Amino acid sequence: MSRLLQKAPLTSVFQILVGAHGRSNSRVFGILQNNMGVSSCRKSICGFRALCTAKDLSIKKCVPCNSKDLQPMTEQAASDLITKVDGWNLVSEGDALRLKKSWKVKTFTKGLEMFKLIADVAEAEGHHPDLHLVGWNNVTVEIWTHAVGGLTENDFILAAKINALNMQHLLRRKATN
Repeated sequence: MSRLLQKAPLTSVFQILVGAHGRSNSRVFGILQNNMGVSSCRKSICGFRALCTAKDLSIKKCVPCNSKDLQPMTEQAASDLITKVDGWNLVSEGDALRLKKSWKVKTFTKGLEMFKLIADVAEAEGHHPDLHLVGWNNVTVEIWTHAVGGLTENDFILAAKINALNMQHLLRRKATN
């Protein structure tokens, strides 16, 4: 089918995927499901369940948290999205879910450099994590939406953007056996 898609005009591709009458086709869902994760935290749009990948999260922009309609996501929705942000863990503090990730940095000052990189992204997004430097080289970042007392999509967007940062030069090298 991929050869057919590469050579067909765009209108033909659309008809192949969604059918001549513009209705959803099981082929569409099959193709997308094999190439992208399906997130149940998204609402259905025009009969389609919205899809979400790690790349999708990293190119999104955090939305302001001052909306009265903003609610924390369910644990199931958070469990579905956690797979899109490598290395992050869901933790429960009291009744609130949070995202948490830890790193070991080379030196204390490398930890501060890491904070600066993360702070620049957080400031640009208007969504600020809790940053911890424990001991001289243990960095932990916790993210949750303080305004709702739990997780929102903003938290996963910020986690994806932090994952996209080039921080390898700050991290300790693991010993090889």
